[in-house]
Amino acid sequence: MDLFEAIQKRRSIRRYKETPVPETVIERALEMAVLAPNSSNTQTWDFYWVRTPEKKAALVKACFSQSAARTAAELVVVVASPTQWRRSQPYLIDWVRSVRAPKSVILYYEKLIPAMYRWGFLNCIGYTKWIGLTVAGLFRPVPRGPNTRRDIQEVSIKSAALAAENFVLAITAQGYATCMMEGFDEWRVKRILGLSRTDRVVMVIAVGEEAERGTWGPQYRIPIEKVVHRV
Repeated sequence: MDLFEAIQKRRSIRRYKETPVPETVIERALEMAVLAPNSSNTQTWDFYWVRTPEKKAALVKACFSQSAARTAAELVVVVASPTQWRRSQPYLIDWVRSVRAPKSVILYYEKLIPAMYRWGFLNCIGYTKWIGLTVAGLFRPVPRGPNTRRDIQEVSIKSAALAAENFVLAITAQGYATCMMEGFDEWRVKRILGLSRTDRVVMVIAVGEEAERGTWGPQYRIPIEKVVHRV
């Protein structure tokens, strides 16, 4: 199956057979997920493959016991972790030094990334950055963020969503189905997984073999000319 076939075949499947999904299918899809593009390659994401029966049952309940979660063979939670640039930074610095990257790239990871991704107590650093950039922006084009905790969470969410897309396409390419669920109680999901208050649960992904009546109708999109604009 090529990429175009996988994109066209992928659907949000709401009901699955009891057939188990081989671990290698999930593992391979996770390997593809972490190859997704992401902000400054900081990789501020985490993937929780929920295997423990007790945690899985609690997660299904936190997803309102919807059929996609209830019948899925596997559940994977995609989390945006905006403080995890600290985890990535030493690896990135070692990497850019080992490949003899330009000095500007090394300085980017050593100095600029910490400046961009810190927001400070009560967003004090974030608001200071915002004021400085707003003033500078009166005279020339400037980056308008990220500044505050919310801005940095948003950047991490974008990266995690890109990884989630890679994951579901990789599952589809291997002949299985998925459903990217946004219907869940985020507070309860964070408790189940032991997440921090700054983490954001981007989506819970159901994985399995599609059952009869996995969808209620054919795929539909509004006319492409309504959303594609040539300017």
